Amino acid sequence: MEKWLFILLISIIHTSVLAQNAKRARDYGIKIGVIPTGKLNNITDVQGLKVGHSTLIIGDSIRTGVTAILPHGENIFQQKVPAAVFAANGFGKLTGTTQIIELGNIETPIILTNTLGVAAGMEGLVEYTLNYKGNEDVKSVNAVVGETNDGFLNDIRGRHVTKNEVLKAIESAHNGVVEEGNVGAGTGTVCFGYKGGIGTSSRRLPQSLGGYTVGVLVQSNFGGVLQIDGVPVGEELGKFSFSNQLLNNVDGSCMVVIATDAPLDSRNLERLAKRAFLGLGKTGGIASNGSGDYMIAFSTAKDLRIPHASETRTLNNNVLHNDVTSPLFMAAIEATEEAIINSLFAAKTMTGIKGNKVNALPLDQVLPLLKKFNRIINE
Repeated sequence: MEKWLFILLISIIHTSVLAQNAKRARDYGIKIGVIPTGKLNNITDVQGLKVGHSTLIIGDSIRTGVTAILPHGENIFQQKVPAAVFAANGFGKLTGTTQIIELGNIETPIILTNTLGVAAGMEGLVEYTLNYKGNEDVKSVNAVVGETNDGFLNDIRGRHVTKNEVLKAIESAHNGVVEEGNVGAGTGTVCFGYKGGIGTSSRRLPQSLGGYTVGVLVQSNFGGVLQIDGVPVGEELGKFSFSNQLLNNVDGSCMVVIATDAPLDSRNLERLAKRAFLGLGKTGGIASNGSGDYMIAFSTAKDLRIPHASETRTLNNNVLHNDVTSPLFMAAIEATEEAIINSLFAAKTMTGIKGNKVNALPLDQVLPLLKKFNRIINE
């Protein structure tokens, strides 16, 4: 057992180091969109938000993990955040959606994992919430868990994700730089036929438009015809869905988590989530029949938190007018597009179960294409 734990620890550390050293799209001079990014160009540019990963790379067949997104660092159950969900294509599993739709809030961290790890995700979130100080009387937990299917690279039927991996991801959550690529819930994913993974990006509006930040994190595992900043990369490389008349590299899923510090209620957060789907479309995703494409949006604005127990009958919240939401919509589109591209740039070639291999995005071919189309602005 001690040897197994040592191997696991080394794998996690090694993967984390690789992810932190990975170059992102902007490191190559690829500037997606027109709105400035936040300081780190991460979802954690939304103040107070934390992200953690638990990565499982063991032997020749376990390639999976868990990613946890915490809207804030306090008791989320007692201080819920306004939220909304948009199912662009519902071939997937996202628990807790009916209560989010009904009540317009989230009361747990958001967990991302693999398809058969959803139950473990719920178990971990329930244990985390019940054991959190101040929740001694809690008897119901609306656990929010999303997934994509990593069964091509991972021994998914072995169900190696446990509640302990979920708790590790939550406990490791931190502010600052978010690890991308082959980490957490993105460890075994495939995107556009290349290695996918975790990706993130952000946008910060100028003060004249409110100065708000929109951050996005994705778990990319879907197909279509890849485009990078408008360049038809998939078409140019001859690698895209249906290119050999088979249903190849197309089904999968994409989980998109959108956070903002803008004071949006659940209705306008749903509108924000819908716009994020446009960002997925700009990368060439087609939301195929077998793809579970979900967008979860929430606001971290402190004035909009919903107390579990309130001494008053009413909530006096100031929210943005509909007329001033458009810049936020644009920010969500741009950040989603770039987060997906970052997931591809950060991911590394991986071999998994049955010797299945997925190559990383071939930058030696992609970068010349981007130069050809004048999409690299500096080096």
